[in-house]
Amino acid sequence: MIVVAGEALIDLVPQGTGALAALTPALGGGPFNTAVALGRLGTPTAFCSRVSRDAFGEALLDRLRATGVDVSAVQRGDEPTTLAVATVGADGSAAYSFYVEGTADRLFTVPDALPAGTRAVSFGTCSLVLEPGASAYEELLHGASARGVFTALDPNIRPGLIADPDAYRARFRGWLPSVSLVKLSEEDAEWLGGDPREWLAAGPAAVVITRGGEGLTAFTSDGGEHSVPGERVTVVDTIGAGDTVNAALLHGLAVRDALSAEKLAALGADGWAGLLGFAARAAAITCSRAGAEPPYAHELDG
Repeated sequence: MIVVAGEALIDLVPQGTGALAALTPALGGGPFNTAVALGRLGTPTAFCSRVSRDAFGEALLDRLRATGVDVSAVQRGDEPTTLAVATVGADGSAAYSFYVEGTADRLFTVPDALPAGTRAVSFGTCSLVLEPGASAYEELLHGASARGVFTALDPNIRPGLIADPDAYRARFRGWLPSVSLVKLSEEDAEWLGGDPREWLAAGPAAVVITRGGEGLTAFTSDGGEHSVPGERVTVVDTIGAGDTVNAALLHGLAVRDALSAEKLAALGADGWAGLLGFAARAAAITCSRAGAEPPYAHELDG
């Protein structure tokens, strides 16, 4: 079982250009997309979050259930669902503004226990910024790591939500001793102002940097550096691409029985080439379709 911890929200995606273009609601949130992608790949997955009882919240849970994701660890609340208004650039890249005051997901509390059979827990995005939930997710991260559970982190920076960038950067560094695998984009790495080697020295076994259409690079604690090129595809938009990479990496590690810092460090050049190549193919499929629609396992066969 891989547990994905974090927010589920509604993306409002413009259908056309201009500030007043019609907005279409789409199910989203980085952790939510990661859980759906893992479910579609066939990995036993559970979602750990707090979701509204409103119609949007019911739709989010329906998608998780339909994908085979266990939602027994989801907390419920009467507050509204978080909204994220997307702006899609000419190159398909997406930027977001958020409506988060008084929403359900940010009131997450630490669960008494993780689902039985949990082998890994994945964290990221808005859930690590918005209090009081951010502190609860942070406690869950440190607690899982202390019990020897493999942990993955994708900070997926949303600058508009971070009131104090320097404080967030310091907090990020404080998470690293409890993290097995860090995945982040080039843009996130630049915003954080650090270096993969510096982050590895703090504790993770590997740091994976996504470079858009240029591919992915993994830096490992033994000094290794492994890169694969991106898969060429006609990009519709990039919504959910990074979340698909998260899921593909975790799925690939589970298949290889490498969900531990020691086994991750021992993957070697061939293992990393296969893992990163799989993630690049999965992300390319997501980019070829509108919205966060990650691939199913059969679409990646071979």
